[in-house]
Amino acid sequence: MTTSFSQKRTRVLIVDDSATMRHIIREILSADPQLEVVGEACDPHQAREAIKSLDPDVITLDVEMPNMNGLDFLERLMRLRPMPVVMVSTLTSRGAETTIRALELGAFDCVAKPRLNDPASIGHLGQMVKLAAASRSRSRDTAPAPAAPAKRALPGIAPPVNRLVAIGSSTGGVEALITLIGAFPENCPPTVITQHMPALFTKPFAARLDRLCAPKVCEAWHGAPVEPGCVYVAPGGKAHLTVRGKPGALRCHLVESDLVNGHRPSVDVLFHSVAQAVGGKSAGVILTGMGRDGALGLAAMRKEGAITLGQTEETCIVYGMPKAAFEIGAVEKQVPLNNMAAELFSALADKR
Repeated sequence: MTTSFSQKRTRVLIVDDSATMRHIIREILSADPQLEVVGEACDPHQAREAIKSLDPDVITLDVEMPNMNGLDFLERLMRLRPMPVVMVSTLTSRGAETTIRALELGAFDCVAKPRLNDPASIGHLGQMVKLAAASRSRSRDTAPAPAAPAKRALPGIAPPVNRLVAIGSSTGGVEALITLIGAFPENCPPTVITQHMPALFTKPFAARLDRLCAPKVCEAWHGAPVEPGCVYVAPGGKAHLTVRGKPGALRCHLVESDLVNGHRPSVDVLFHSVAQAVGGKSAGVILTGMGRDGALGLAAMRKEGAITLGQTEETCIVYGMPKAAFEIGAVEKQVPLNNMAAELFSALADKR
């Protein structure tokens, strides 16, 4: 009897220079009946040959391999044979910067390497691999970004000091945010972002955005004044990013509380705070990501008269968060990622 498509196991190739780590990852993935580890590789050279011969559905990849540049391998892979890649990363400052670059190049998502004395700490890897297999893989423009962004101004429009832009994203969000914020002018509206990301990753990610984009981008801190021309990224870890004050005199507040929708920081928490503090003098954008975080908060913003935009299914890596928001009527308009900035600024100009 022929196995139906829904019953086919996801074929996985493990790429890691550590034999111990490859063994741990194999044991974890092999415990899931929906997954099949078809091979292992200790470096990109072996990985290239294994991809040709084994045709895996998903790769798990450690890019920090001695004497080998995994990022170059990933860049070529995404250009020539795009496929889902899950980063298995060391949670260090250097590992975070490398992983962010990998996510920018098109990796699906990242998980922390398991502790050798606690393999169960990476128990969610199997679920991540299955989600990656179901995601969209597409060829990406992986040309290096310019060393310094062009300092652009919004033609004929003064900085809208009484407007606030709030953005939420998750899986696929690194690439999406670089595209979106990269199209922002230097005198953009004050902007706050919650991107689901481990604590060590948000600071280097904000620094990466700052190097690539015209506005000033930084990791938010408690009490930070929310100013035009500035973009604030929620720090990962212990707190939710919120805004408090009144239009034109807002500050970032970090609130230490429980997970919301399984996340901290949560997009819903940010959006609800924007709805309460700014109301109709705001715009909300929900980008690619798994789950429903941000849907209810975006609905609250729309109820208060805010502009609300969602990324289209065709341009999402994972059409989860935008779909959930659209289905409850929170999204006023769905927009392709490459047109999002133009649509956003046009809508803001129309509401002046």
